[in-house]
Amino acid sequence: MTSDAGVDVYWLPHCTTCQKAVAYLQEKGVPIRSFRDLKAQPLERAEVEDLARKVGSADKLFSRRAMKYRAMGLHEQTLSDDDLLRLMTEEYTFVTRPVIVRADRATAGFSAKRVDELVG
Repeated sequence: MTSDAGVDVYWLPHCTTCQKAVAYLQEKGVPIRSFRDLKAQPLERAEVEDLARKVGSADKLFSRRAMKYRAMGLHEQTLSDDDLLRLMTEEYTFVTRPVIVRADRATAGFSAKRVDELVG
């Protein structure tokens, strides 16, 4: 295994989807270099921008399933990438979880297929 085979996981420890993703990585024998609890250690704007770039776009990183999304009336607005990045920086629940990062690529949300493509 090459040194970049390890992944960094941005998650919430009590999130069942995050737990499933970590169990999947462990089953596959993928080394996890670090865990980042998004609630305990909120992301800075530059970190959100970096993750958005790695997953492919701010839109792919942004969670429209967060309860606050509807509560804040955001579903009735057209949000720019800048809006999405600002919201994710201000409120961790808007970051789709987990975010699994390997080198300069990442996937947001748990999908076995996307994880396999990432760590392949």
